[in-house]
Formats: sequence, C-alpha cells, structure tokens
Amino acid sequence: MQAYILVNIANMEAKDINMVAREAVDVLRKGGVILYPTDTVWGLGCDATDEEAVRRIYEIKHRSDSKSMLVLTDAPGSIDYYFDRVPETAWQIWDVATSPITLILPRARHFAPSLVAEDGTVGVRITSEAVSHAICQRLRHPLVSTSANISGQPTARTYAAISDEIRQAVDYIVPLRQDETELPKPSGIIRVGDGGLVEVIR
Repeated sequence: MQAYILVNIANMEAKDINMVAREAVDVLRKGGVILYPTDTVWGLGCDATDEEAVRRIYEIKHRSDSKSMLVLTDAPGSIDYYFDRVPETAWQIWDVATSPITLILPRARHFAPSLVAEDGTVGVRITSEAVSHAICQRLRHPLVSTSANISGQPTARTYAAISDEIRQAVDYIVPLRQDETELPKPSGIIRVGDGGLVEVIR
C-alpha cells in the first residue's frame, strides 16, 4: 500500500516529528484548527468527526459548506469504519498508486455531518508523508485536509505563500517544512462507485 515516500525526512528527527504530532493533536482534540504540511500542499486541518471544528474551517476559508473537503488517514485499516462497504476497486487503486491519490467513496459514516456530500460521499487519501502521517496516527481519527487559502484564491503551494489571514486564524502551525520552495501538486482525484465504476475528476 503506497510505498512511495514524498518527503525526505533526513533533516527532520523522528523526535521532532513526534513532538509536533503530540502538540498538534492536543490542539485538535480541543476542537482546534491547525495549519500543516501534507503529501501535497499545505493544508488546514481539524478532527474530521468534530462538527464545530469543521464549520470553523469553512468560516476561515469563507467557503460554503456545500463544497466538500477531503480527509487524510494514516492507514487503510481505519477506512472500513468510516465507509460502509468500500468498493473493491478502491483498494486496487490504492495498491498500485505511485503518487498521492484521493478517492471519493460512497456511504460515508461517522464523520462530521457537514463533511459528507449530499450523495453520501467523502474524499479520502492515505498519507505517507511523515508529518501528516504522524498526526493522523496519534489522533486516531481522520484529519480534514483542505488547501490553506481563502476560497476562490489561488492554492498556496508552499508555506511562504499562505496569507497572514489564514495563519492568524488557526490555533497551531506545524513548525516543520516551512522553508521548502519546491512547488508540490494537488493529488489526483477519482470517484469510485460500486460495480467497478470509476470517474477521474483530476
């Protein structure tokens, strides 16, 4: 399952990642919103089961809650709990993925209600990036991941590009990977339905 590694952690000590993950999760468990690096662009995040925290992110982004946000998880083992009968095609796609891929899956459950689209779907990605993986692992819930920009404005592809308005609105900013200048790309997005139905969205 996703053998690729998107972040070189040679300059990040495991103890630093673990400390940051502990601090971030302390904030998340209190209903807070964090700004953090992912396997793609920097993201705004909160506990995906906390409705009030999810609504805060919509407010921070000035975004309608009719526009869904995706979630991250650290391992495939948790996915079955949050989706009823995951299509077999989804597992097959994740098994062969060589870059970050978000799958929109049906029959979502146990999420904050405003995260679930009208058709009952939620987009989910299994992250192999060191920092976001450690946060998800410690949180033990899916982590909301939405681009760190005001709705309608360009996606901030590095930390330096994130606006002061976004930085000042969150409760915690991950103090790692902030100096990176490489421009990562958003993940691919595929809608997966029953009976092998697949729709490539991005």
